[in-house]
Amino acid sequence: MNAANMASAYKSQQIMTASPEELTLMLYNGAIRFIAESMQAIDQGNMEKAHKANMRAQEIVREFMATLDMQYEISQGYYKLYDYIEYRLIQANIKKDKDQLEEAKNMLQELRDTWAQAMKIARAQRAVAR
Repeated sequence: MNAANMASAYKSQQIMTASPEELTLMLYNGAIRFIAESMQAIDQGNMEKAHKANMRAQEIVREFMATLDMQYEISQGYYKLYDYIEYRLIQANIKKDKDQLEEAKNMLQELRDTWAQAMKIARAQRAVAR
């Protein structure tokens, strides 16, 4: 088994054994990484790569929107936030605008950092409850 296959197998195992909370964190990280890739590709003049990376980030943001439980008021706020991020990604893709990509990336980083902090707090509370 070569290194690429081993890395792929490891990644698959990581995803298969991750909790829903960890999967959400992985998706945030993936979206942020794809936006960074899109920005780098724009710098390199590779518009096809920029487009593909941007589309992958958009797919993740749409997944976040689709999986919100809309019976909670907070979900409606998150939906609007994700919708705005998606709009920024679409506009950035059309115009190859790194400023809009940067804005989307910063917003996703804040959401990711908040999510990671919530995971730590929940983990600590579970540990205390035992």
